[in-house]
Amino acid sequence: MKNIIATLVFLCTFVSYAAAQSAPPQTSAPAKDPVATSLRILLPRQQKNTLAAIDAMPADKFGFKPTPDHNTFAHLVIHITEFNNNMCSKLADVPAPKVDELKETDSKDKLQAAAKASFDFCSTTLANLNDAKMGDNMDFFGRFQAPRAMAALILASGWADHYGSAAMYLRLNGILPPTAQPKK
Repeated sequence: MKNIIATLVFLCTFVSYAAAQSAPPQTSAPAKDPVATSLRILLPRQQKNTLAAIDAMPADKFGFKPTPDHNTFAHLVIHITEFNNNMCSKLADVPAPKVDELKETDSKDKLQAAAKASFDFCSTTLANLNDAKMGDNMDFFGRFQAPRAMAALILASGWADHYGSAAMYLRLNGILPPTAQPKK
């Protein structure tokens, strides 16, 4: 009986120690620049998954659209590129990069490179972003005025929406999206 109790005490102590080692450090101090920091945390995963989804779509399927009323996959890639460039520009209050106009008839390689460049632009602009002006009102493309933090929320939700759309296009073509792939 003593051996069983000693073993249980040892196991509980070991499990508690192991859990404490793998858990993120607990702090009572507030995070510095929580909005900007959160975007920087989200960006690598969204970039990886979205670019992998674009890569997974065969070049001959970039003209695919589920119904006549839907956009093509190429249109989605162009939208992702423009969205990233415009929203990261607005959020960071820096000029958007000058890019050639993209067309749905452009090659997969060209569209894929433009999408990657737009995520790289977001990485660069978000690296220097802080929360100092998040409460300042800004113009949203002539549609409405709202705090700059709204741009951060739109950016994060847009990344999720774009990946979800790309995943749907892939599944409709019999391709498993990157996040549905079995772990290697």
